[in-house]
Amino acid sequence: MSEPVVHTVIDSPVGPLTAVAEETGALTGLYFPGHLRMPPLAALGPRVAGGFEAVREQLGAYFAGRLTRFELPLAPRGNDFQRRVWRLLVEIPYGERRTYGQLARELGEVSLSQAVGSANARNPISVIVPCHRVVGADGALTGYAGGLERKRFLLELEEPPEERAGRLF
Repeated sequence: MSEPVVHTVIDSPVGPLTAVAEETGALTGLYFPGHLRMPPLAALGPRVAGGFEAVREQLGAYFAGRLTRFELPLAPRGNDFQRRVWRLLVEIPYGERRTYGQLARELGEVSLSQAVGSANARNPISVIVPCHRVVGADGALTGYAGGLERKRFLLELEEPPEERAGRLF
């Protein structure tokens, strides 16, 4: 049986984020407005004002460019394979990108690229479990549960200043 959950809404430059956590404090979800595959509001538990201080603080520091790695207790809900993929996502360094094929190879089987893409798409903890850092084999931005504009925003936020300065647009 799952832990009971509570949720709150946190303002951010990419819109209000709905943070969901077990009563123990472990984060189970972070969703954008209009997020694909967001659970129904009733499944998020009661809305609370407190209890998400570390999430608020770290997200604020991340969006201000002062935090490159989150240190929060996470409890994403998914099957074993999905959780393996999500653990790999957390290991992608800030400012770097990986392809679905690279992640599949890290799992030991290049033929898993499509399954990696499916698990990536079902990541319930956006931004903090950085599925936005995964791109297509040619480097193109591919689907994102929060929308491609948000994915582009997050990737540009994480760009090293020298790369950002070299870009015309």
